[in-house]
Formats: sequence, C-alpha cells, structure tokens
Amino acid sequence: MTFSFFDRTDLHQDRTQRLLDDTLTGCDDGELFLQFSQSEAFVYDDGHLKTASYDTAQGYGLRAVLDETTAYAHSSDFSEEGLKRAAQSVSAIKSGHGGSIADGPVRTNRHLYSDESPLAGLAFDRKVGLLSEIDAYARAKDPRVRQVSASLTGEWRVVEIVRPGGHIVRDIRPLVRLNVSVTAGEGDRQESGSTGAGGREGYSRLIAPDFWQSQVDEALRRALVNLEAVPAPAGEMPVVLGPGWTGVLLHEAVGHGLEGDFNRKKTSAFAGLLGERVAAPGVTVIDDGTLEGRRGSLTVDDEGTPTEKTVLIEDGILKGFMQDRLNARLSGVAPTGNGRRESFEYAPMPRMTNTYMLGGAYDQGDLIESVKDGIFAVNFSGGQVDITSGKFVFNCTEAYKIENGRLGAPLKNVALIGDGPTVMRQASMIGNDFSLDPGVGVCGKAGQGVPVGVGQPSLKIDRLTVGGAAA
Repeated sequence: MTFSFFDRTDLHQDRTQRLLDDTLTGCDDGELFLQFSQSEAFVYDDGHLKTASYDTAQGYGLRAVLDETTAYAHSSDFSEEGLKRAAQSVSAIKSGHGGSIADGPVRTNRHLYSDESPLAGLAFDRKVGLLSEIDAYARAKDPRVRQVSASLTGEWRVVEIVRPGGHIVRDIRPLVRLNVSVTAGEGDRQESGSTGAGGREGYSRLIAPDFWQSQVDEALRRALVNLEAVPAPAGEMPVVLGPGWTGVLLHEAVGHGLEGDFNRKKTSAFAGLLGERVAAPGVTVIDDGTLEGRRGSLTVDDEGTPTEKTVLIEDGILKGFMQDRLNARLSGVAPTGNGRRESFEYAPMPRMTNTYMLGGAYDQGDLIESVKDGIFAVNFSGGQVDITSGKFVFNCTEAYKIENGRLGAPLKNVALIGDGPTVMRQASMIGNDFSLDPGVGVCGKAGQGVPVGVGQPSLKIDRLTVGGAAA
C-alpha cells in the first residue's frame, strides 16, 4: 500500500529534510518520527453493544540527542511553522556543545506482517454481529452463565522515521485483538474466566466460528473451575508454571531488568553481571522481534533499526541486554532493535518485543509428579515488580494444589512472591511444551504502553513464596 506523509500533509520533503539536518548538526543522534493511525473498538457487554468507537490520530516527534541528554518536541500540527517551532525547541540542547551524528540504522526489505488495514476488511455490522453471536453462544453453553463480555479491537498504524542525510524508514503495522469474559454462578457465589487472542494480522482468524467458539469455551471452563476453587495455602513451596502466558512472570521479573537503560544506569538487579551465571543451567531467555505476525513483533523499531533475535541468557549465563540507539552508543555496543515508543508523543527507550524462555527435556507430567506438596499455576492476571531488586508479586487466575505428584483442587486467591534472579536460579526442571502467549500482552514502562509477546515451557521452581488465605 502506498503511503507518504509528504503527500498527505503540508510538509515539503526537501525543506523538512534541510530543517532536520540543520537542527541535528552538532548532535549525537536524533530523528523525526511521523505517525498516522486509525483504530476502532467494539465492546459488547451483558447483551448490549456498549462501545463502538473509531479514532484517527497523527503527529510527529522531533528528537535531538547529545551525550545522554535528550530534547523532545511533539505536535499534531503538520505545518512547516509548527515543525520550525519544534526544531527551535530541541536545538537548545546544543548550547555551544557539539557531537557527531551517529550513522543511521541498516535497511531491511523483510515484512513480518501485511500492509493491509484490518479495519477495512470487515463490515461494521459483521463486527457487531460477531460479538452478539459470542454472547448468545456463551449463554447457551451452560445455565450457570450470568454475564458475558466480549470486545474486538483493531489498529492500522503507519510510521516514518526521517534521519539526517535523507535516510527514511517506513513501517506499516496492523494489530487486532479479541477478548471474551464469562461470569458463571451458583447460589450466591460467582466467578469469572477470560481469554484473548490477537496479533499483527487482519480479523480473518479471529472471526472464524471454530476459533471464537473455542475462546468462549475456554473462558467458560476457567469460570467453572474457579467456582470450585478453595482457599490457597500459604508458605514457601515448589511451584510448577504452565506454558505460554505464564511467561509474563519472566517478562516482568527478569525481562525489564535486562533492558539497556537500567543496566547502563546500574539500577537493575542484573547490572555488572554480564558473562556470569544468573540462572540455572538450561535456562535460555531470548527477546525476538522477528516472529512473523506476533503481537510484539516489529519489522523495524521506532528508531528505524531492524529488530533482532537477541539472546539475553544462554544456559544460565547472562549474554546481553536489549538496546535502543542511545543506550547502545553510551555502552559501546550495537543497538538490538528494541527502541520503542507508545506513540509520536513519546521519545523511544529500550523495550521488550517477544520475550521467552526456550524449552527443555521434560514432559509436564514429570514436573508435577516430582512435587510432593506444591502449586500448579496455569494463568496469571498480572503483577508488580521492582526493577532494582527484581522483587515481584503475581496473582494467579487459575491454579491447582499438587499433592503427592497429582493435581488436586483448584485454588483461589493465589499470589506468587519472589525476586527474578532467585527464581531463575531455582528453576530445576524445564518442560518440552514451549508455547507463546495467544497475543494479548501490553507492557507498561515510564507511563508508556506497547504491545508485547511472552512465552515459555512448563517450568518447575523449587522454592517460591505463595501467598494464600488458607489457615
């Protein structure tokens, strides 16, 4: 699909390029980031269409970098006068000091997703009709269903990164997501279960009856399991994590600590440990932005650098960090394609893409059978982490007691408490059932949210603190 900001706005390409070149002369780095996006959201709740929205956004961010200082200006005013004001603002960073502009990123011809807009591929009434069908299907499945919520969202985003010297990189990014939540009840008690899926694709996969029905079936199953759940025990015990979405624990407790800015500033629990053992043998952690169609994937990052498959931990040894251009330059290493921003309103910083742990040799049943008294955690709702210490708290939305190597009753109000470096050293058995999450991750950092992917195999952690309500 042909798209050019200079054809759609009042900016003239040659004059814009000259202004950018003049502005960044004497700087170490910088770029003009241009963005146009269209997005829509449909929410169907309790038998009614609650939300149907459509938004268009466009704007630019102008960044100048000198040493480790960044000046940033952004605007939705695509006029030469507006851009000149932004240039004057960021030029103040120079203040008589000079740098040498860094080389631009290498070019790539690969495509990890289609240029086509998912918003144009499905009629309005079909999108609303899908959510109505989901509601009716869920209610017909079981008389205990009390409430159903479903949402469908899509975005089509075009970005251009303009650098000094006429280097321009363009990327066109689709993104879709389907979510289903079911609440079931018996008597005075009711519990919920939810599922979601998506990626950098169109709506076709999500609207196929077999697919969305499987999402409803799974959400209902989780709700019914939670109806039978009993209070969780508390204390330190072995924990077996299921595959896929449980990789969010890895993302939060370990991944953030391996981002380049935290390590350069020595505020990460992993700072200064490059080349040392930080995890148990067999633990290999990778950040990979090159997976086709995945939610966290990018053909190029938001600085124009092609994404990579970056090995962070290999067989327990810390091998590297995720880098944007600024932190890579200051650390004397190459950028890894992890410079990301929520939108044109923000400057980029090191962020994860798809972060996962590779599989091992054990069947999931082997992990469970090895535990006399512990927990099997299948799904998480999210958690909190302190980057400096690596300490985290995660809440489980589906978990089971393990007794004498067998799964027992489902548990409610399970919290997993620990710190990332310790957990990685306590990983004693790695499953052979690696999988990625279904495509629902959103990562927050410094007030910015970006889509990400996570993944891992089943994993046994020998000792982890479990917070529960059982006496």
